[in-house]
Amino acid sequence: MGARMNVHPELAGILAGMAPRPDDPLADIEATRAGFRALMAPLMRADDGTVLIEETTVPGPDGNDVPVQILRPAGAAPGPLPAVLYIHGGGFSYGELDGPSPMARSVCTETGALVVNVHYRLVPEHPFPAGFEDCYAVLCWLAANAAALGADPARIAVAGASAGGCLSAALCLAARDRGGPALAFQTLLIPCLDDRLDTPSSHRVTDPRLTNRAKMRAMWDGYLPRGGDVSPYAAPARADDLSGLPPAYVLTCGLDPLRDEGLDYARRLMEAGVPVEVKDVPGAWHLFEASAPGTELARRTTRHWLAALRTALSPAPTS
Repeated sequence: MGARMNVHPELAGILAGMAPRPDDPLADIEATRAGFRALMAPLMRADDGTVLIEETTVPGPDGNDVPVQILRPAGAAPGPLPAVLYIHGGGFSYGELDGPSPMARSVCTETGALVVNVHYRLVPEHPFPAGFEDCYAVLCWLAANAAALGADPARIAVAGASAGGCLSAALCLAARDRGGPALAFQTLLIPCLDDRLDTPSSHRVTDPRLTNRAKMRAMWDGYLPRGGDVSPYAAPARADDLSGLPPAYVLTCGLDPLRDEGLDYARRLMEAGVPVEVKDVPGAWHLFEASAPGTELARRTTRHWLAALRTALSPAPTS
């Protein structure tokens, strides 16, 4: 690590034990997917009765069926629940292949929300716009069926990390542009937003053990079709106008090549009149919580964004 890449003291020993990862996760996608399963396996919770999970499918945009999991907090109070469309990360090519992640479960238990966990089509088999349109179809389905699901249509949010943060931001743009569902909040966790990868942080992070510019370049090359203009629904930083979007929470990390594009997007949202809360975690890398779940830094970071989402989804005070 360079002199400017100061690692948080809680994470230094963990980083020292991490092995380098391939610069192109798509070169052997099955190995990449297996590796992510192995990383997440210790964090996957057995059924402890706190979350009720229903599996179903939603009609997709291309005649396909989009698998979803509907999570409900056990013993929820009567009345419509807030709802969160949770979109997993994983470079658009891997991620939640086996079940709801700890993040989706935490959203359900800590915010008291009904969570719809989307298993969108993945790269390299299905480049943009397949996964994005899957997510948009599920968002529209959630809004249209809110009453039947026991959800409050006025309190629907999107949330996601990394590629899921990109898709969450893109859904907010599309919902505004297409006259789609009204969204109450967007939770953008370490989001990848800009395919140009030309910020200072994208060039600064080079360690092969971490998500770095080379890995991000391979991800974007696999996600975006060659040639032509890049849609803001693929790379939200490309959007010219960020006005009229829902309030946002943006999480970034100091050793993440995506840090600056996340902060730039947050600043542009603010300039467009969108309320934004920003949290930066110095000395931490992209998705550090997965490799350092027992650290106080990981627990504190998770508590912070969950609290922001919980507050955003709280019922409006009655007069």
